[in-house]
Amino acid sequence: MLDNRESDIAVVGAGIVGVACALQLARQGRRVMLIDRQAPGHGASYGNAGHLATEQVFPIADLSILKRLPRMLLDPMGPLRLDWKYLPRAMPWFTRLLLNLRPAPFQRSVAGIRQLNEGSLAAWQRLLGSIGRSALFREDGSLLVFERPESRAALEALRARMQQQAVPVDLWSAQSVRAAAPQLSSSLLGGLFFPRTGHFIDPYRVVCELFEAAKASGVRFVQAQVEGGQLHSGGVNLASDQGALTARQVLISCGAHSARLTDALTGKRVPLDTERGYHLMLPGEQQRLPFAVTSLERKFIMTPMAEGLRLAGTVEFAGLEAPPSMQRAWQLHRLSKGLFQQELNAEGATPWMGFRPSLPDSLPVIDRVCDGRVLLAFGHQHLGLTQAALTAEWVGRLAEMAGGPEMVAYRLDRF
Repeated sequence: MLDNRESDIAVVGAGIVGVACALQLARQGRRVMLIDRQAPGHGASYGNAGHLATEQVFPIADLSILKRLPRMLLDPMGPLRLDWKYLPRAMPWFTRLLLNLRPAPFQRSVAGIRQLNEGSLAAWQRLLGSIGRSALFREDGSLLVFERPESRAALEALRARMQQQAVPVDLWSAQSVRAAAPQLSSSLLGGLFFPRTGHFIDPYRVVCELFEAAKASGVRFVQAQVEGGQLHSGGVNLASDQGALTARQVLISCGAHSARLTDALTGKRVPLDTERGYHLMLPGEQQRLPFAVTSLERKFIMTPMAEGLRLAGTVEFAGLEAPPSMQRAWQLHRLSKGLFQQELNAEGATPWMGFRPSLPDSLPVIDRVCDGRVLLAFGHQHLGLTQAALTAEWVGRLAEMAGGPEMVAYRLDRF
């Protein structure tokens, strides 16, 4: 039978953001119920690139997307794809995205992303240190490489933009790249190294370790599909496929699935869509790279992990219902050809696809609404892993009615 003991707060969503928030709230003395239709960490958090991407301070698109739109519709293997069948449903979201590319809103988005990213590394160090699992993260930097002479100008322009945003970045020569990562191809011409980044050696295990710490702090997990809910004077009633669930507050942190529940509880329609992201895990490539490496031209990332090398990237807009196109995951292996002295071993490789929640201004919603009965933490796009630890600290403050002016950019009412 469903365990429906009274809870102070129900956290809907057991991905990296939800689990980190549940742990934070439990440590503040709250009786926390964590709810998800899957086991913790089995959504987008399971298959992310594992890169702590503090250097990625720019929105998911810029004005060049207008030139790329025809190719997005026609090239099923391109790094940025829009399924033409999904285009009518996606048009309102893309219209908002284009409006946010105007100078003023674009700069607000950059400032908002940068603020979260600048605090993310320290927040992760605090969180992993508090559960004795600091070894799951390696602060060893990351590298963006280029291979075509005509790309040098774009690389140097990107470096200048990064420096304007106070992102630590070093320009590396071809010799520096070969010295640090000798298995990369000698044809690479150089790159940008970001020293204040790093990677998680097993993102799924990070979620699991945080979940174990949350349980030890009193968090109860309920495996259920939340289908709706209602607010009342004493809190919230949630309807699920396992029965009714009640709490004094609710935190909506179920990623790409957050819009419907937010609408049901707050009456606010959130322009949330999903970036469908793919990865290919290569178990035979555990020692190939010393840190995460991204290709400027090929637009994908390779992250060394405990269980192999993860190739990740590509963005596909096709909604939550279309089946995955796993050939996009296998395309990542084809993209890797020519980047190494010897080709990567794809024997035993496993493909994956997950939904990354995206809002048209590239900022998440982190807020307290409905007289404090509803907390919100979703929409982190491809920076969910990066920003999860800091988001949890902020949610802890919001639960205590201690939100500050630094959170204004992430409020729900901006829509």
